[in-house]
Amino acid sequence: MDQDDLRTFVEVADAGGVSPAARRLGVSKSIVSRRLARLEEELGVQLLSRTTRGAALTEAGATFREHASRVAAELDAAHEALALDGELRGRIRIAAPLSFGPSHVAPVLAELARRHPKLHVHAVYSDRFVDLVGEGFDAAVRLGNLPDSSLVARRICAIHGKLVASPAYIAGHGAPQTPDDLSMHEALMQGTESWHLTDRGKTFLVHPRGRFKADNGAALLAAALAGLGIAALPDFLIDPYVTSGALTPVLTEYPPPEAGLFVVRPPGAFPPRKVRMLIEIFVEHFGHGG
Repeated sequence: MDQDDLRTFVEVADAGGVSPAARRLGVSKSIVSRRLARLEEELGVQLLSRTTRGAALTEAGATFREHASRVAAELDAAHEALALDGELRGRIRIAAPLSFGPSHVAPVLAELARRHPKLHVHAVYSDRFVDLVGEGFDAAVRLGNLPDSSLVARRICAIHGKLVASPAYIAGHGAPQTPDDLSMHEALMQGTESWHLTDRGKTFLVHPRGRFKADNGAALLAAALAGLGIAALPDFLIDPYVTSGALTPVLTEYPPPEAGLFVVRPPGAFPPRKVRMLIEIFVEHFGHGG
């Protein structure tokens, strides 16, 4: 039984169709269909029933999927055991946030690819919350405070932030002196969210209002620089502008609470070696954060 045929079937079963599986595998739909046909012929059973919405597992397919997933995992473990010379092979698929990813994650992934010439590194940069298991990602880079989930998270380092506004905005509207003053200001927000602030170590919520919203930190940064309001942004985005004087920190006695940079992976006691290497290189670049 061909390994590629087996892995392709697992991908189609997980992705729910030939097209999404082909995208995950980085091959054409015709190759995926050919591998499936070959596997079904070899087993003498129909594994998938093609539907208008994709592909559904037959009863035989559902039974075989469990065995195929285990076999694929065992083969990966065997390859890793034989590749202790440091050579990582195969493919790693990583999701990263758009504001932080191209500037801070991309150089780390480039270094990972440089060190492991046989590893295929596929990164997707988006500020939407991806479903690691459902969309076939090996790992994701996440910022903030993670909600409880079945994913396994490794904290890489702390992320700090500030409330900032441009000198022009402050000249026109004044600077807030207390968190209650924020209700009289224009807030630049990602949605209708509350802001978490701290006072002598205790965290509390404020509910700012504003007319400019964007789902991306870089877009909120541009709005703050244009004098449209007050933004709560991470230091890695605003530090150069605070240093140059283009942005001024406000309410510095009430900073946002410390957040974190995390690498998360799907559940499982033993992460694949490629994910362990990914975590190691992040720790190396960003320092130990617990």
